[in-house]
Amino acid sequence: MNRILAALLLGLGLAHTQAQTLGPEFAGNYSSFDLGSVPGLPTNYGGLTFLDNDTILIGGAANGASGSLYTIDVTRNTSGAITGFVGTAQRFGGPNGAVGEYNDGGVVFGPDGVLFTARWPINGLGQTKPGSTNEDKVIELGPLGVASSLSALNFVPAGFGGAGLIKLVSYSGGQFYSASLAPDGNGTFDLVGLAPVDVDPATPGVQNLPGGPEGFVYIPAGNAAFSVNSMLVSDYLAGSVSAYTVDALGNPILSTRRNFLSGLQGAEGAAIDPVTGDFFFSTFGGGSRVVRVSGFTAPIPEPGTWALMALGLAGCLLASRRRAG
Repeated sequence: MNRILAALLLGLGLAHTQAQTLGPEFAGNYSSFDLGSVPGLPTNYGGLTFLDNDTILIGGAANGASGSLYTIDVTRNTSGAITGFVGTAQRFGGPNGAVGEYNDGGVVFGPDGVLFTARWPINGLGQTKPGSTNEDKVIELGPLGVASSLSALNFVPAGFGGAGLIKLVSYSGGQFYSASLAPDGNGTFDLVGLAPVDVDPATPGVQNLPGGPEGFVYIPAGNAAFSVNSMLVSDYLAGSVSAYTVDALGNPILSTRRNFLSGLQGAEGAAIDPVTGDFFFSTFGGGSRVVRVSGFTAPIPEPGTWALMALGLAGCLLASRRRAG
């Protein structure tokens, strides 16, 4: 089904006909909380990440030429968990900011504070340097062999095999890819060694992820019901979030798939709260909402992680001051 049509159907009162249900292995340790819609953020929602401890960066008007990224501040309770939003969403990069055309489930900061964005359905990978108000570079992925179209991406974190590699996934076929980055001399990056990943080597041919995968995040071993390094994937078509064990290169292993959360509508983005470790996802349709899942261990920042995020934020603030001047 076309994603726009699906989102329209979800908007006709179908968004909450199912209850969000944690899988039996997870129900005793995790809980979900619907934060609702982001004030002022155009529907449908794309991916999301954290700009700093108290600001979410999220896609609005996803999958279209008028799409853009927006910032929204959050409130936290005494335990640090996010409980709501402050004010209304503001366009990232100022009123004329144009970062996030065709935004989809992947919105992730990478090396040197560069923001990487998936562009669906035009199969592109956008890169935005700190302080820029539009993508500085777009890699067209079709000529590189990526199936139409890229929906999400992320970087393998420290502590995982394959740390530093960039991983990409396509919607709706679920093709999964791995690559390295190489500086291009302009403050952005080229993809090096891009290749498809067989997520089930025991089955003939190259196998893909099911469920219409979108945003995904890495979950370190030691969290409840995660005895080994793992991944959570938002499954748009399946209306769920799936958990996978990852291999020595940070790739999901299909045979380990478990149901983490079901009864969803339009699961889209995926992000980890840098303060609490809570898992967040956005929805494309389904009422266009943001959902928090608590119960994860608070992360220990990787060396340089906060420096990269601060660099990106400082660039945005500098750009704002220049416009004000």
